[in-house]
Amino acid sequence: MTDIEIPLQKDKTKAYRFFEMLPGLLSWSLLLLPFILSLVNATLAVVFILGYLLLWFVRSIGIDFRAFQGYRIMNLHKSLDWQSMLHELQVGYVKEGDSRPDWHDSNVNRLKEHPKANRPDDLYQVALVAVYNESKDVVEPTIKSILDSNYDPSKIILVIAYEERGGKRTEEVTKEIIAKYKNKFFHAMAVKHPSNIPNEIIGKGGNITYAARELEKFLELKKIDPLKVVVTTLDSDNRPDKNYFAALAYTYVACIDPLNISFQPIPMYTNNIWDVPAPMRVIATGNSFWNVVLSLRPHMLRNFSSHAQSMKSLIDTDYWSTRTIVEDGHQFWRTYFRYDGKHQVYPIYTPIYQDAVFSNTYVKTLKAQFIQLRRWTYGASDVAYFAQKGFLTENKIPKLDKIFKFLRLLEGHVTWAVAPILLAFSAFIPVLFNPQNYAANELPILVSRIQTVALAGIIATLFISFKTLPPKPAHYKAHRNIFMILQWVYLPVTTIVYSSLSAFYSQTRLIFGLYYDKFDVTDKAVMVKGKSGTKRTS
Repeated sequence: MTDIEIPLQKDKTKAYRFFEMLPGLLSWSLLLLPFILSLVNATLAVVFILGYLLLWFVRSIGIDFRAFQGYRIMNLHKSLDWQSMLHELQVGYVKEGDSRPDWHDSNVNRLKEHPKANRPDDLYQVALVAVYNESKDVVEPTIKSILDSNYDPSKIILVIAYEERGGKRTEEVTKEIIAKYKNKFFHAMAVKHPSNIPNEIIGKGGNITYAARELEKFLELKKIDPLKVVVTTLDSDNRPDKNYFAALAYTYVACIDPLNISFQPIPMYTNNIWDVPAPMRVIATGNSFWNVVLSLRPHMLRNFSSHAQSMKSLIDTDYWSTRTIVEDGHQFWRTYFRYDGKHQVYPIYTPIYQDAVFSNTYVKTLKAQFIQLRRWTYGASDVAYFAQKGFLTENKIPKLDKIFKFLRLLEGHVTWAVAPILLAFSAFIPVLFNPQNYAANELPILVSRIQTVALAGIIATLFISFKTLPPKPAHYKAHRNIFMILQWVYLPVTTIVYSSLSAFYSQTRLIFGLYYDKFDVTDKAVMVKGKSGTKRTS
């Protein structure tokens, strides 16, 4: 398939609009269903609600198990000697006596059978950093974290994609950083994304796409095969784990055919986790927890936030879409349809450390968190894109694969909106309309007991949250640790107010065709210690 772009508003058909509305229509219908069933038949309402809650109880057990398993694997991959393993992939044998994972031998042997496959020494990596108007205190640590990696920076190309809309200050900061660090990389370049390009949404997709096209010109000049280049997109606050680039190089080489693969590290929102308000800590930790779980569910894994892909596949897809504010997740579907379904995501079990939402006042921080989540939930717009490209456009993708992926995509967004509210309140609906019905009266008691048992699952979240915390900054006293525990009383509120309502907000906008026409940059800040004390900078 060659036409993989999102249609312009004027070109959207009635069918496309129906599928844009579908997630919201289903979410609102499912939310109202307990009320309708309670009016029609109380027992039927009780059976539906109890079944839904039991389904989630079973799912929560699986999620907790995956979380512990994912945490263990992530720690293993953070500690592996990737440099030695890359050398063994290069030379084609494993040094005797060295302790290696079982899968390493298989990878070395498989590469022997494919002499034309990429080798580690042939590979170049690109760190493509998107900047809007962030300060040097936010951007420079990201560049330093790339240089501090256990990977040769002379094999890394640094590209800082910055916005003309960011103003003179952003341009000065970007050029200053490039001048300071350019000699440490194979090549470093700053690319200014012009404002007001026709048919572009104001957002990250246009910025990194414009920069990637400049990168393509550089690779052509240097005669570097784009299939020997893997590009990682980073936000300005993203700090890769020291083993990320080595782990990515290893996985890229070992998968033999990287053209049809995207690579997804684990986003962890811990950079400023000690500084942000408690509700934001709960949300950030929950998001980190979920990303660990997703890393072990390849059928669910999609591009999100920082991700990597071969330069060749980026060229083939004409880079990222410039017509959506969710260019990361959309890139999976864009590549999926470009290669007629021959595309999947491989997990990279090393983290990319990111900032939690943090603005210059408490109220602004609360608002900024909602803005971030409503942007994420706007991924529901991909339902219509999938339906058009998958079912209404001729393609070679197997029907069952399309159907399962479509249903999984749709179910994920509906669940995002509905599940928190139903789990919290649905047990009280039948008795509200049927106060004399025995089953309706017993349901809240039964559900309360199920939820009490399910609360044990929060232990998994607490365990991972404490194990993944960075060291406590010196300006915080020991009692800050207590707040890190007490903060979890916010969990029901943050789940409903932020996760559920943001999803309903985005899906409802899609119902009425109220599209987002720009990428709302999330407020990020860090506490910086200077001569005059600790201050906040963004």
